[in-house]
Amino acid sequence: MQSDMPIRCQCGAVRGLVRDASGQTGNRVVCYCDDCQSFAHFLEGADEILDENGGSDIFQVSAARVEITEGREHLAGMRLREDGLLRWYTDCCRTPIANTAATMQLPFAGIVDRCMDHASDRRSLDEALGPVRMRVNARFAKGDRTKLDASDGSTPAMLFRLAPMLLMARLRGDHKRSPFFDPASGQPIAKPRVLDAKELASVEQARDL
Repeated sequence: MQSDMPIRCQCGAVRGLVRDASGQTGNRVVCYCDDCQSFAHFLEGADEILDENGGSDIFQVSAARVEITEGREHLAGMRLREDGLLRWYTDCCRTPIANTAATMQLPFAGIVDRCMDHASDRRSLDEALGPVRMRVNARFAKGDRTKLDASDGSTPAMLFRLAPMLLMARLRGDHKRSPFFDPASGQPIAKPRVLDAKELASVEQARDL
């Protein structure tokens, strides 16, 4: 069953949706990587964003399925490093929204569950998007890792599922319909902030406490 997934920031200034969101149109993963954890600490919301093992629940989907209907001016972008993923959040209440490539040419968005408003129609995340398909980068997980059914890194199964999805999205021209990039210039709609060495060290210190 497919239906639109509402998304919103915590204060409600930014709203949107993921069209036809389901286990058939996207890929739900939990990522324990140190960079996803660092992003949560940058937003000063790790306790709300991460699970007990430091994991981020992410729905990987074509960026063209994502629409921002209100508050687009509050979207902000950041990168932990010059070569890192482009991570989107709201400047009004620092809610994580999505991870994307640094270029619009790769039509991919990883929607962070913190902004998913699945409860608005009384659904659980499992009911809306299906169960988590895989858990990755467990070598960075916090706490007791022995109980995690997770891979130490990214899995071939995840790449095998993502590759055709991204290829079809590219062939459909989805890269021209991302809400995070200007279609004319190809540039991000908000200039990404790249953390300097001191800022990154502070975030990583908070992450590793």
